[in-house]
Amino acid sequence: MNTGGRLIAGSHNRNEFVLINADESARIRSVEELSGQSCQICGDEIELSDDGESFVACNECAFPVCRTCYEYERREGNQSCPQCKTRYKRIKGSPRVEGDEEDDGIDDLDFEFDYKSGLGGSEQASDTFSRRNSEFDLASAAHGSQIPLLTYGDEDVEISSDRHALIVSPSPSQVNRYQAHFTDQTPHLRPMVPQKDLAVYGYGSVAWKDRMEEWKRKQTEKFQVVKHDGDSTLGDGDDAEIPMMDEGRQPLSRKVPIKSSMINPYRMLIILRLLILGLFFHYRILHPVKDAYALWLVSVICEIWFAVSWVLDQFPKWYPIERETYLDRLSLRYEKEGKPSQLAGVDVFVSTVDPLKEPPLITANTVLSILAVDYPVDRVACYVSDDGAAMLTFEALSETAEFARKWVPFCKKYSIEPRAPEWYFCHKMDYLKNKVHPAFVRERRAMKRDYEEFKVKINALVATAQKVPEEGWTMQDGTPWPGNNVRDHPGMIQVFLGNNGVLDVENHELPRLVYVSREKRPGFDHHKKAGAMNSLIRVSGVLSNAPYLLNVDCDHYINNSKALREAMCFMMDPQSGKKICYVQFPQRFDGIDKNDRYSNRNVVFFDINMKGLDGLQGPIYVGTGCVFRRQALYGYDAPKKKKTPRMTCNCWPKWCFFCGGGRKNRKAKTADNKKKKNKEASKQIHALENIEEGATNNNNNNVKSPEAAQLKLEKKFGQSPVFIASAGMENGGLASEASPASLLREAIQVISCGYEDKTEWGKEIGWIYGSVTEDILTGFKMHSHGWRSVYCTPKIPAFKGSAPINLSDRLHQVLRWALGSVEIFMSRHCPIWYGYGGGLKGLERLSYINSVVYPWTSIPLLIYCSLPAICLLTGKFIVPEISNYASILFMALFASIAVTGILEMQWGKVGIDDWWRNEQFWVIGGVSSHLFALFQGLLKVLAGVNTNFTVTSKAADDGEFSELYIFKWTSLLVPPTTLLIINVVGVVVGISDAISNGYDSWGPLFGRLFFALWVILHLYPFVKGLLGKQNRMPTIILVWSILLASILTLLWVRVNPFVAKGGPTLEICGLDCL
Repeated sequence: MNTGGRLIAGSHNRNEFVLINADESARIRSVEELSGQSCQICGDEIELSDDGESFVACNECAFPVCRTCYEYERREGNQSCPQCKTRYKRIKGSPRVEGDEEDDGIDDLDFEFDYKSGLGGSEQASDTFSRRNSEFDLASAAHGSQIPLLTYGDEDVEISSDRHALIVSPSPSQVNRYQAHFTDQTPHLRPMVPQKDLAVYGYGSVAWKDRMEEWKRKQTEKFQVVKHDGDSTLGDGDDAEIPMMDEGRQPLSRKVPIKSSMINPYRMLIILRLLILGLFFHYRILHPVKDAYALWLVSVICEIWFAVSWVLDQFPKWYPIERETYLDRLSLRYEKEGKPSQLAGVDVFVSTVDPLKEPPLITANTVLSILAVDYPVDRVACYVSDDGAAMLTFEALSETAEFARKWVPFCKKYSIEPRAPEWYFCHKMDYLKNKVHPAFVRERRAMKRDYEEFKVKINALVATAQKVPEEGWTMQDGTPWPGNNVRDHPGMIQVFLGNNGVLDVENHELPRLVYVSREKRPGFDHHKKAGAMNSLIRVSGVLSNAPYLLNVDCDHYINNSKALREAMCFMMDPQSGKKICYVQFPQRFDGIDKNDRYSNRNVVFFDINMKGLDGLQGPIYVGTGCVFRRQALYGYDAPKKKKTPRMTCNCWPKWCFFCGGGRKNRKAKTADNKKKKNKEASKQIHALENIEEGATNNNNNNVKSPEAAQLKLEKKFGQSPVFIASAGMENGGLASEASPASLLREAIQVISCGYEDKTEWGKEIGWIYGSVTEDILTGFKMHSHGWRSVYCTPKIPAFKGSAPINLSDRLHQVLRWALGSVEIFMSRHCPIWYGYGGGLKGLERLSYINSVVYPWTSIPLLIYCSLPAICLLTGKFIVPEISNYASILFMALFASIAVTGILEMQWGKVGIDDWWRNEQFWVIGGVSSHLFALFQGLLKVLAGVNTNFTVTSKAADDGEFSELYIFKWTSLLVPPTTLLIINVVGVVVGISDAISNGYDSWGPLFGRLFFALWVILHLYPFVKGLLGKQNRMPTIILVWSILLASILTLLWVRVNPFVAKGGPTLEICGLDCL
């Protein structure tokens, strides 16, 4: 699609469609220029092939020639391209001419001899040929000399008249009948000489028979039956015996179960821990602390909640697995030598909003890594969503497209990894490893210089954008930038690279690169990132319509150039790929300190929890680094697995009850009726084919017309007929009759701000609205439709990104995630009560329940972390005097917790440092971010009040990991600091009291001290973050925390003073004080 380097802007609601020039010399031209190429010989429009691409006669220079002129030039002319003089090669669907025997690799028997033209276009002859061709029997070759020879209708003097035919027939009478049928035809075709008769083309020749026998022999040798290894209970038919013919037909991936020596003890320990918990709560409930009943009751309630949270978190990890992919098999199956690649297309989505907060250089590196991915260029399209309509992003993307012409061929020529230039040039690695090309060092230096110049250009654009002109930004030709008003602007589309577009410096095609900024108007709810993603779905469905989608954040670049191939090993697997809705990759990060103080890497979640979910129905969607099946995002149900028929008894009739047939039939019918009711209640979306079939199969009284079916589709997908047509294409692709001009108009329409009104977008289709964590909702809806997902962990991380490494930013990131979970919990999509009767499995539902319930743990966690200080200050404890039985229970509980963690670290391949950092930040985030998110979510859902916790940046020193020491004031820091102070004060008071009261008071003190030190150790990274590089706590944090701690202490003294409630006991000492 070539737009001549122009920006397309418009509004469907306002009937606007404008082409804006990007340079001064160009002028606004008619939209009809985009309708397609014209033949340079006859002037007719060049037709489109079956796959929607323009007909290309010459593969060397792509000189625009229509098929008619191409065939005439081959038949009557010099058989060469008018521009580059290269001899035309035969294209599938065109008749052969002299000299085509040298062209190999085209097997096109339908058009081998051009029967249609030879018959003068007679439909009767075509039907006769197809009918007789279907009746042809290879056994007729035994007639030897009776086989008539093909002559294309022209009689050769060296061939007798009784051996002329166009169709091989088993009987002479039939031959004569068809000879008479073709007698009157006068085709203008070349004669076939006797030396190039059937022996050349194959039929009836000895060489052909020998080749067939050799092929059959090789296939018989290669035939084998491959049986998968693994637990049959974990897969959906993955362990069945599959006939294989060669390496390319074997499975593209396999499951690798955890070793039984690790997983079996792990499962046994979980059951044992459940039993210990039961005994523990039995003891705790039956042994209350009478002199501290309130403390005991609160502690027991908190412990019960922690136990429930542990069950929700633990049991979804019951079936952990790993996976392996076979990229070589993928290539053997879908990339045959000498033939076009059969790999499926992938549309890649990159989302950005504010270029001042999300640096354009980072976005540019992400886009460059996508354009240079190891995948067929005609199968990749990159769509960049600029939700801020910033001219800075547009200009930076234009510079990125120009630099990509140099960077992409350099990466593919020398197999560069990673293919984001910023990280490739800054990483300290041996860049000469496995490089043998003598020009590599020279070209690398030149490329590094070009990239530094590219960075200077981007930095200049950023510096210019710091001060916005009063009249707004203006483009180079003087046209005002359409997005000057961020909240009121038309939709904009710019195709920078792509088909028939700019080539790289080596004259190779580049992947498509499209800039998209959806329309925004006041009064419309645009749904933030989820709305932007849905706009990209529709735009890509109109312009490219690849069957698979990849979405990445603007700061997550492709670190492994074969990432798309890794995902296709699952998606395109013919055995198990049909039921996979998405392939989720783990998130890996650059720029994090080696200690990972605030658990930014989330190693426990990505390497333990996600592997456990992969053994169930698949991992949850985490918002980036995920390859989707487009049909799953459209709300279609997963394909149902065909059940093998059961062995039934045939000795009795079906109505006989002795074999249980009637009872089984009744149960089956009842189950089917329940499933139908559940499907109707959930309002699931059905495919276009099902809707049309349903419309034709209804009763005569309730016949649905095609208009009614179209209206139903419009209510679900919107008013765009082009997009509705693309939504029904399971394997992707575009309508061949669509012109670029009409596609651009449809693309502008589908990103208009009112397109989603009264449709299913955001409810059943695309990214689901209703939460700031739209990723959890979207994955949950797809799993509810019966789909399963896959967790792919290649040896080289597929994606890498940047993470906030200072304390305040990290807490605000966790706050946003927890707020989204609270919103889902308070919505109708809460997994506790939504989606029953669908395709969601039980343990998978537990994982989703845990993902929306965990913010509520902040309240019992905050209370429980305050109990040690209260116990130390009051001299009371939550547990009565411990007996031997209780001591064994407590030790068994702590031992089971420790051993469970050790076994998880073993099969998850997680270090103890990462595990301990995760435990620490669970406490830090729980008493700060989760607590604030809970109250903010309740205010937002119940009262409609939006509360924002602002972050103020302070100065920091330069240097490696300098951002780690940046201090940003936020109210999230107050609760954990208060907890820290009161626990430290409690420890001091408790030790002082023990010293003053003597030896007997040290025994009861150890339990309270252990409890308090447990809290302080978990808050240690928080202390390091407060002290920063200067090892000094900020004054504002210290003041607020001491004030809050004093208020809580005074409140406790007022409610429950140290003295007895009846007042002090006074006794007469017997002394006369007067």
